[in-house]
Amino acid sequence: MARNQPIGIFDSGIGGLTVANAVSGLLPEEEIIYFGDTAHLPYGDKSAESIQHYSLRITDFLLEKNCKLILIACNTASAAAFETVEKYLNGNVPLVNVIDPVVEAVAADLSIRKIGIIGTKGTIKSGVYEQKLKALRPDLETVALATALLASMIEAGFYNNSVSQAVINSYLAYPDFSDIQGMIMACTHYPLIEKEVASYFNQRIKIFNSNNLVANRVKKTLEQLDLLNDARQNPHHFYVSDFTESFEQTTKIFFQGEIHLEHSPIWE
Repeated sequence: MARNQPIGIFDSGIGGLTVANAVSGLLPEEEIIYFGDTAHLPYGDKSAESIQHYSLRITDFLLEKNCKLILIACNTASAAAFETVEKYLNGNVPLVNVIDPVVEAVAADLSIRKIGIIGTKGTIKSGVYEQKLKALRPDLETVALATALLASMIEAGFYNNSVSQAVINSYLAYPDFSDIQGMIMACTHYPLIEKEVASYFNQRIKIFNSNNLVANRVKKTLEQLDLLNDARQNPHHFYVSDFTESFEQTTKIFFQGEIHLEHSPIWE
Protein backbone atom coordinates (compact mmCIF):
# COMPACT_ATOMS: atom_id res chain seq x y z
CA MET A 1 0.00 0.00 0.00
CA ALA A 2 1.03 3.58 -0.64
CA ARG A 3 0.79 6.57 1.69
CA ASN A 4 -1.26 8.59 -0.81
CA GLN A 5 -4.10 6.05 -0.92
CA PRO A 6 -7.35 7.26 0.69
CA ILE A 7 -8.97 6.37 3.99
CA GLY A 8 -12.35 4.67 3.56
CA ILE A 9 -15.12 5.51 6.03
CA PHE A 10 -18.64 4.11 6.03
CA ASP A 11 -21.85 4.51 7.99
CA SER A 12 -25.51 3.57 7.72
CA GLY A 13 -26.22 7.19 6.76
CA ILE A 14 -24.61 10.56 7.17
CA GLY A 15 -24.18 10.75 10.96
CA GLY A 16 -20.76 9.14 10.52
CA LEU A 17 -19.67 12.40 8.92
CA THR A 18 -18.96 13.60 12.47
CA VAL A 19 -16.23 10.93 12.61
CA ALA A 20 -15.01 11.81 9.12
CA ASN A 21 -14.86 15.45 10.23
CA ALA A 22 -12.71 14.52 13.24
CA VAL A 23 -10.38 12.42 11.07
CA SER A 24 -10.09 15.24 8.52
CA GLY A 25 -9.36 17.75 11.28
CA LEU A 26 -6.61 15.62 12.82
CA LEU A 27 -5.19 14.36 9.52
CA PRO A 28 -5.73 17.16 6.95
CA GLU A 29 -3.30 15.61 4.48
CA GLU A 30 -5.37 12.43 4.19
CA GLU A 31 -7.91 11.90 1.41
CA ILE A 32 -11.23 10.54 2.63
CA ILE A 33 -13.73 8.43 0.71
CA TYR A 34 -16.99 8.28 2.64
CA PHE A 35 -19.92 5.98 1.95
CA GLY A 36 -23.31 6.46 3.60
CA ASP A 37 -25.76 3.61 3.10
CA THR A 38 -28.79 5.89 3.03
CA ALA A 39 -30.80 3.28 1.13
CA HIS A 40 -30.87 1.07 4.23
CA LEU A 41 -30.82 3.46 7.17
CA PRO A 42 -31.33 3.11 10.04
CA TYR A 43 -29.22 0.02 10.70
CA GLY A 44 -30.57 -0.11 14.24
CA ASP A 45 -33.76 -1.74 12.96
CA LYS A 46 -31.99 -4.33 10.77
CA SER A 47 -30.88 -7.88 11.58
CA ALA A 48 -27.20 -8.60 12.23
CA GLU A 49 -27.13 -10.71 9.06
CA SER A 50 -28.41 -7.82 6.94
CA ILE A 51 -25.90 -5.39 8.46
CA GLN A 52 -23.07 -7.84 7.78
CA HIS A 53 -24.22 -8.18 4.16
CA TYR A 54 -24.37 -4.41 3.67
CA SER A 55 -21.01 -3.90 5.36
CA LEU A 56 -19.24 -6.43 3.14
CA ARG A 57 -20.64 -4.87 -0.02
CA ILE A 58 -19.57 -1.40 1.11
CA THR A 59 -16.15 -2.77 2.05
CA ASP A 60 -15.80 -4.07 -1.52
CA PHE A 61 -16.73 -0.61 -2.82
CA LEU A 62 -14.03 1.01 -0.66
CA LEU A 63 -11.47 -1.60 -1.70
CA GLU A 64 -12.30 -0.83 -5.33
CA LYS A 65 -11.48 2.80 -4.46
CA ASN A 66 -8.04 1.61 -3.29
CA CYS A 67 -8.49 2.56 0.38
CA LYS A 68 -5.51 1.90 2.64
CA LEU A 69 -7.58 1.74 5.86
CA ILE A 70 -11.29 1.21 6.48
CA LEU A 71 -13.16 2.80 9.37
CA ILE A 72 -16.64 1.62 10.35
CA ALA A 73 -18.13 4.94 11.50
CA CYS A 74 -21.33 3.41 12.84
CA ASN A 75 -21.89 1.92 16.27
CA THR A 76 -24.50 -0.56 15.05
CA ALA A 77 -22.32 -1.82 12.19
CA SER A 78 -19.27 -1.88 14.48
CA ALA A 79 -21.22 -4.10 16.86
CA ALA A 80 -22.79 -6.40 14.26
CA ALA A 81 -20.25 -6.59 11.45
CA PHE A 82 -16.72 -5.73 12.64
CA GLU A 83 -15.60 -9.34 13.06
CA THR A 84 -17.17 -10.33 9.72
CA VAL A 85 -15.41 -7.52 7.84
CA GLU A 86 -12.14 -8.13 9.70
CA LYS A 87 -12.19 -11.79 8.69
CA TYR A 88 -13.01 -10.81 5.10
CA LEU A 89 -10.09 -8.37 4.92
CA ASN A 90 -7.79 -11.06 6.31
CA GLY A 91 -5.20 -8.55 7.51
CA ASN A 92 -4.67 -7.08 4.05
CA VAL A 93 -6.20 -3.71 4.99
CA PRO A 94 -6.36 -2.36 8.57
CA LEU A 95 -9.86 -1.99 10.01
CA VAL A 96 -10.94 0.42 12.78
CA ASN A 97 -14.31 0.60 14.53
CA VAL A 98 -15.90 3.28 16.71
CA ILE A 99 -16.38 1.10 19.79
CA ASP A 100 -12.97 -0.22 20.89
CA PRO A 101 -11.18 3.15 21.29
CA VAL A 102 -14.02 4.36 23.54
CA VAL A 103 -14.13 1.18 25.60
CA GLU A 104 -10.38 1.31 26.16
CA ALA A 105 -10.49 4.96 27.23
CA VAL A 106 -13.30 4.31 29.72
CA ALA A 107 -11.65 1.18 31.13
CA ALA A 108 -8.39 3.07 31.66
CA ASP A 109 -10.11 5.78 33.72
CA LEU A 110 -10.14 4.32 37.23
CA SER A 111 -12.10 7.29 38.58
CA ILE A 112 -15.17 5.84 36.87
CA ARG A 113 -16.94 3.14 38.87
CA LYS A 114 -20.29 3.32 37.06
CA ILE A 115 -20.77 4.31 33.43
CA GLY A 116 -23.94 5.15 31.52
CA ILE A 117 -24.40 4.24 27.85
CA ILE A 118 -26.89 5.82 25.44
CA GLY A 119 -27.34 4.74 21.83
CA THR A 120 -29.70 3.34 19.21
CA LYS A 121 -31.87 0.30 19.85
CA GLY A 122 -29.53 -1.86 17.76
CA THR A 123 -26.38 -0.82 19.60
CA ILE A 124 -27.91 -1.12 23.07
CA LYS A 125 -29.61 -4.44 22.28
CA SER A 126 -26.27 -5.90 21.15
CA GLY A 127 -24.76 -5.34 24.61
CA VAL A 128 -21.39 -4.85 22.93
CA TYR A 129 -20.20 -2.03 25.18
CA GLU A 130 -21.08 -3.91 28.36
CA GLN A 131 -19.34 -7.08 27.13
CA LYS A 132 -16.16 -5.31 26.10
CA LEU A 133 -16.03 -3.18 29.26
CA LYS A 134 -16.59 -6.22 31.48
CA ALA A 135 -13.66 -7.98 29.79
CA LEU A 136 -11.32 -5.07 30.58
CA ARG A 137 -12.81 -3.88 33.89
CA PRO A 138 -14.86 -6.57 35.68
CA ASP A 139 -15.42 -4.13 38.58
CA LEU A 140 -17.04 -1.48 36.38
CA GLU A 141 -20.82 -1.13 36.67
CA THR A 142 -22.65 -0.34 33.41
CA VAL A 143 -26.17 0.90 32.74
CA ALA A 144 -27.46 1.28 29.19
CA LEU A 145 -30.52 2.99 27.71
CA ALA A 146 -31.79 3.01 24.12
CA THR A 147 -32.49 6.64 23.18
CA ALA A 148 -34.32 6.04 19.93
CA LEU A 149 -35.46 9.60 19.19
CA LEU A 150 -32.13 11.35 19.47
CA ALA A 151 -30.52 10.53 16.10
CA SER A 152 -33.57 11.54 14.04
CA MET A 153 -34.01 14.64 16.20
CA ILE A 154 -30.43 15.73 15.50
CA GLU A 155 -30.76 15.00 11.77
CA ALA A 156 -33.80 17.27 11.75
CA GLY A 157 -31.62 20.06 13.15
CA PHE A 158 -32.90 19.92 16.72
CA TYR A 159 -29.91 20.26 19.02
CA ASN A 160 -28.73 22.97 21.39
CA ASN A 161 -32.25 24.34 21.74
CA SER A 162 -35.17 24.05 24.14
CA VAL A 163 -36.84 21.25 22.18
CA SER A 164 -33.76 19.03 22.14
CA GLN A 165 -32.94 19.79 25.79
CA ALA A 166 -36.44 18.66 26.83
CA VAL A 167 -36.12 15.36 24.93
CA ILE A 168 -32.60 14.74 26.21
CA ASN A 169 -33.60 15.53 29.79
CA SER A 170 -36.49 13.06 29.64
CA TYR A 171 -34.07 10.27 28.67
CA LEU A 172 -31.33 11.23 31.13
CA ALA A 173 -33.82 11.29 34.00
CA TYR A 174 -33.55 7.47 33.88
CA PRO A 175 -33.11 6.64 37.59
CA ASP A 176 -30.13 4.31 37.07
CA PHE A 177 -28.13 7.24 35.65
CA SER A 178 -28.34 9.21 38.90
CA ASP A 179 -25.00 8.03 40.32
CA ILE A 180 -22.85 7.59 37.19
CA GLN A 181 -19.40 9.14 36.85
CA GLY A 182 -19.32 8.98 33.04
CA MET A 183 -21.48 8.63 29.94
CA ILE A 184 -20.68 6.86 26.67
CA MET A 185 -22.30 8.58 23.69
CA ALA A 186 -22.71 5.41 21.64
CA CYS A 187 -23.90 7.03 18.41
CA THR A 188 -21.97 9.17 15.96
CA HIS A 189 -24.75 11.79 16.00
CA TYR A 190 -24.39 12.43 19.72
CA PRO A 191 -21.30 14.67 19.80
CA LEU A 192 -23.68 17.39 18.64
CA ILE A 193 -25.62 17.12 21.91
CA GLU A 194 -22.61 16.68 24.19
CA LYS A 195 -23.07 20.14 25.72
CA GLU A 196 -26.70 19.40 26.54
CA VAL A 197 -25.84 16.08 28.17
CA ALA A 198 -23.08 17.75 30.18
CA SER A 199 -25.51 20.48 31.19
CA TYR A 200 -28.06 17.99 32.47
CA PHE A 201 -25.43 16.48 34.78
CA ASN A 202 -24.15 19.94 35.81
CA GLN A 203 -20.74 19.18 34.25
CA ARG A 204 -20.00 16.62 36.99
CA ILE A 205 -19.53 13.56 34.76
CA LYS A 206 -17.02 12.66 32.07
CA ILE A 207 -18.45 12.28 28.59
CA PHE A 208 -16.94 9.90 26.06
CA ASN A 209 -17.76 10.30 22.39
CA SER A 210 -16.01 8.33 19.71
CA ASN A 211 -14.93 11.06 17.33
CA ASN A 212 -11.59 12.26 18.68
CA LEU A 213 -10.71 8.88 20.20
CA VAL A 214 -11.35 7.15 16.87
CA ALA A 215 -9.49 9.80 14.85
CA ASN A 216 -6.49 9.27 17.13
CA ARG A 217 -6.76 5.50 16.63
CA VAL A 218 -6.73 5.99 12.85
CA LYS A 219 -3.63 8.20 13.13
CA LYS A 220 -1.84 5.72 15.39
CA THR A 221 -2.67 2.81 13.07
CA LEU A 222 -1.36 4.64 10.01
CA GLU A 223 1.78 5.71 11.91
CA GLN A 224 2.49 2.11 12.93
CA LEU A 225 2.16 0.98 9.32
CA ASP A 226 4.14 3.96 7.98
CA LEU A 227 1.13 4.95 5.88
CA LEU A 228 0.58 8.57 6.94
CA ASN A 229 0.25 10.83 3.91
CA ASP A 230 2.25 14.05 3.81
CA ALA A 231 0.32 15.90 1.09
CA ARG A 232 -3.25 15.35 -0.09
CA GLN A 233 -3.53 15.37 -3.86
CA ASN A 234 -7.24 14.64 -4.34
CA PRO A 235 -10.45 16.06 -2.88
CA HIS A 236 -12.56 14.07 -0.47
CA HIS A 237 -15.43 12.11 -2.01
CA PHE A 238 -18.77 11.46 -0.32
CA TYR A 239 -21.00 8.72 -1.71
CA VAL A 240 -24.52 7.65 -0.72
CA SER A 241 -26.54 4.63 -1.84
CA ASP A 242 -29.73 6.68 -2.12
CA PHE A 243 -29.65 10.40 -2.85
CA THR A 244 -32.14 13.04 -1.76
CA GLU A 245 -31.60 16.77 -1.44
CA SER A 246 -32.51 16.55 2.24
CA PHE A 247 -29.50 14.27 2.82
CA GLU A 248 -27.23 16.86 1.23
CA GLN A 249 -28.78 19.62 3.36
CA THR A 250 -28.25 17.55 6.51
CA THR A 251 -24.54 17.07 5.81
CA LYS A 252 -24.00 20.66 6.95
CA ILE A 253 -24.90 19.53 10.47
CA PHE A 254 -22.22 16.86 10.59
CA PHE A 255 -19.28 18.04 8.48
CA GLN A 256 -17.59 21.42 8.43
CA GLY A 257 -17.24 22.64 4.88
CA GLU A 258 -19.18 22.18 1.68
CA ILE A 259 -20.01 18.62 0.69
CA HIS A 260 -21.32 17.29 -2.59
CA LEU A 261 -22.94 13.87 -2.25
CA GLU A 262 -22.37 11.48 -5.14
CA HIS A 263 -25.01 8.84 -5.78
CA SER A 264 -23.49 5.37 -6.02
CA PRO A 265 -26.27 2.78 -6.24
CA ILE A 266 -24.14 -0.22 -5.29
CA TRP A 267 -27.20 -2.40 -4.66
CA GLU A 268 -28.43 -2.32 -8.24
